[in-house]
Amino acid sequence: MDQTTPVLLTSREVADLLRVPLRTVEDWRVTRSGPPWLKLGRHVRYDRDELLAWVKERRHG
Repeated sequence: MDQTTPVLLTSREVADLLRVPLRTVEDWRVTRSGPPWLKLGRHVRYDRDELLAWVKERRHG
């Protein structure tokens, strides 16, 4: 993949990466309080770069 091709993660991959329960990622999506996501047909995916930016925005201290 080149640098312009987005890396899309599943909800499980996001949960594993952030070390949170899958249910937490699902709750974030339902309440729209979590990272940006997109729907491809019936599949939910997260752009890795957008996910990492979302995490950095939440840094304290």
